[in-house]
Amino acid sequence: MNSETAMGTSMNTQTGGNADYVDAVVRLSDMIWSYQRFPWLWLKPIWYGCGMGFEFDRLVKMTNDFTRKVIAERRRALEDEGLLGREAVETTEIEVKKQKSVFIDMLLLMQKANALSDEDIREEVDTFMFEGHDTTASGMGFTVWFLGQYPEHQKRVHAEIDEIFDGDSNREPTEADLRRLVYLERCIKEALRLMPSVPLLARVLSHDTMIEGFNLPKDMTVVLSPVHWERSEDYYPDHFLPEKVAARHPYAYIPFSAGPRNCVGQKFAIAEEKTVLSWFFRRYSVESAEPFPGNRPVPEVILKPSCGFNVRIHKRTVAV
Repeated sequence: MNSETAMGTSMNTQTGGNADYVDAVVRLSDMIWSYQRFPWLWLKPIWYGCGMGFEFDRLVKMTNDFTRKVIAERRRALEDEGLLGREAVETTEIEVKKQKSVFIDMLLLMQKANALSDEDIREEVDTFMFEGHDTTASGMGFTVWFLGQYPEHQKRVHAEIDEIFDGDSNREPTEADLRRLVYLERCIKEALRLMPSVPLLARVLSHDTMIEGFNLPKDMTVVLSPVHWERSEDYYPDHFLPEKVAARHPYAYIPFSAGPRNCVGQKFAIAEEKTVLSWFFRRYSVESAEPFPGNRPVPEVILKPSCGFNVRIHKRTVAV
C-alpha cells in the first residue's frame, strides 16, 4: 500500500517481489538502531573495520538507486501522458491536488514550480517509504492488541463499522466512510499515545530553556517522550473526544512530532490504518493473549512488542 501510494509501483512484497529492496530497508533500520546505541560505532575505524560501514553504504546506494529508477520510470510515464515535457503546460498546486496523483507524481508535476532537483524528490520519497511502513504496522498492531484487552471498546468499534458498512465485509471503504469512523480513529490515536510508533523525538534547542528549575542551554540535544495525561496508564479512547482535544495544548500529543519537522504523512498514516483496521474488524474479533503491562515494548527506531502481537483471532459471524 505504501509503495503504491508513494511511488506508484507495486512491491509485491507478500509474494516475494522486490525482496532485495525490502530486506535492505529492514537491515538498514537495524543498523541505524545499533549505531545509535553503541557509541564505539561512531568511530569510523571501528564502523568500517567491523564491516558494518561498508554494508551500510552498499545498502543505502542500492535503495537510493531503486528510488532513482522509479523516478525515471514515472517521469517517462508522465511524459507519455503529455503531463511533463516541453509541450506540457506547467501544473499548478491546485490542479495537482485535483488529479489525486501518487506522491511521486505530485512531486514531479510540481518540480519546476518549486525548483526541486531529482535528489530532492528522491529524498522525499525515501522518507515516505522508510518512515511509512514500520510505523503504520506498529500503530495498527498495538491498536489490535489494546482492543483485544478491552472488549467494551472493541464492541463499540464493531458497532460503528457494522453501521457504516451495513454488514458488507467486502466493500472497499470510501473517503466518506473513513471520515465516519470516528471511534476507530480515537482508538488508533489512544494506542499511539500509549505506544507511539516513534517513541523518542530528538531536537536541538534554539535558545536557553528553563524546565522545572533546570536550565537547558542553547544547542543542547534533548530527547522527548511525553506520557503524562489525565489517565496516563489507561487505554481510554475518550481522551480524544473533540472537547478534550480542544482543551489540551496542541503539543500535548505528538506521536507524529510537531512544529516545522513534523511527520509529512501523518494524515495519510491515520487514513491507512483506518482502512486496514476497518477491513480487519469487519471480519474478526480479537483477544489478547498477553495483556498490558506484559509483552514489554522495545524502544528501537520503531516501537515493537518484545514478544510480537500475541492475540487470538475469532471470525465474526456478522461478517458476510
